[in-house]
Amino acid sequence: YHTPRVDRLDVLADHVIAVDTEGVIVDVAPLGDRRASEHVSSTRRLVRLGESERLLPGLIDTHIHAPQWPQLGTGLDLDLERWLFDLTFPLEARCADVAYATALWHDMVPTLLRVGTTTAVYHASNHVAATTALAEVCAHYGQRALVGRVAMDHRDGTPEYYRDSDAVAAVAASARSIDEIRAVGSSLVDAIVTPRFIPACSDAALVGLAELANATGARVQTHCAESDWEHSAVLARTGCRDAQALDRFGLLADHTVLAHGTHLHDDDLTRMAAVGAGVAHCPLSNSYFANAVFGARRAITAGVRVGLGTDVAGGPSASLWHNAAHAVTVSQMLTDGVDPAGAEGRSPARIDASTAMWMATLGGADLLGLPVGLIEVGRRFDAIEVRYDPASGVRDTDGGTANGGHAANDDHAANDDHAARLRLERLMRSAEVCRVWVDGIAVV
Repeated sequence: YHTPRVDRLDVLADHVIAVDTEGVIVDVAPLGDRRASEHVSSTRRLVRLGESERLLPGLIDTHIHAPQWPQLGTGLDLDLERWLFDLTFPLEARCADVAYATALWHDMVPTLLRVGTTTAVYHASNHVAATTALAEVCAHYGQRALVGRVAMDHRDGTPEYYRDSDAVAAVAASARSIDEIRAVGSSLVDAIVTPRFIPACSDAALVGLAELANATGARVQTHCAESDWEHSAVLARTGCRDAQALDRFGLLADHTVLAHGTHLHDDDLTRMAAVGAGVAHCPLSNSYFANAVFGARRAITAGVRVGLGTDVAGGPSASLWHNAAHAVTVSQMLTDGVDPAGAEGRSPARIDASTAMWMATLGGADLLGLPVGLIEVGRRFDAIEVRYDPASGVRDTDGGTANGGHAANDDHAANDDHAARLRLERLMRSAEVCRVWVDGIAVV
């Protein structure tokens, strides 16, 4: 199952996917085709899916806070500012101890791989050594990753014990971090420039970090228009909206990852689409901290790149599947409203499971500019095998199980049909990830 377009689900039944020694997909051929037969007879290793198994592109988590791993799903009764200052900043500051941080990474990265996250975009801590260690651990376990040392120097927006001393120090440490991550020497891992968000960074740091990204060719990630508090703080300080300010500082660029974006204006979306920036949609986290629902359909329609993120630990689940399912739920809430006396009635806001899967795979790949997210010739073979219990209700509407043979052939004959979407939604909510590949190598 894969989603070559935002509203299209394709089911490739009875196909052979050929992957070369570099991890690149070199052919996708239907069984019975001469090419398929040649691949099967000549391959050094053949993996066959069982009747209760499906292959999907690897999941791409476009926003995750690595140092927050121990507080997953806690403190969700607090508002964002209190959650940061009372719980999160003290926890992240512990990563000054590299041994502590490294042990954390060794627990987190393989756990994320086991739930199907083949690519992760990490906010690390503001410590260079801990951030480098995260890049090394990702390379060790074979997870594709963009790793960012978090820059934060503003005296009002950060605690004294956890900040860069000034803008010069923030930029210098970030530059050193880029060099160290790239020196790890893994084709899977790269650095990403990471100003935490405008309230945590001085103007000089934001300008300097934009110049650093431009000079090094590194992508940029930050939070943008996440909550009432952040939105109001940026407006009061800069006199403009969050996305406008980031643009003025030079941080809005091709493949810039803006986390959350629940308070983005239509003009912001237009500008983002023009420059190629996009949103890491974090539906579970937004339900607790964003004071709004992100309009994924609205952003996609505006031409904005949209991926999916867990926002660990503001999001209480590390599973991107859980977030994909919740993305469908919150789109319904945005469509119908939550007050029976004043339903919003915005029918274009609704998305289905295939759109949610697209955000978790190809949408995220496009946001990051990575050749993954689809089972297609020329892309890297990052993929997951999921298994479902035949008693779980994953069935064809005509009573046949959604596995091999005739049921799968029915899928193939009716690509993008309603029945296939229903099966995908059930897989999304109930299937178990049992094998994971990154760059053609089995990592789980």
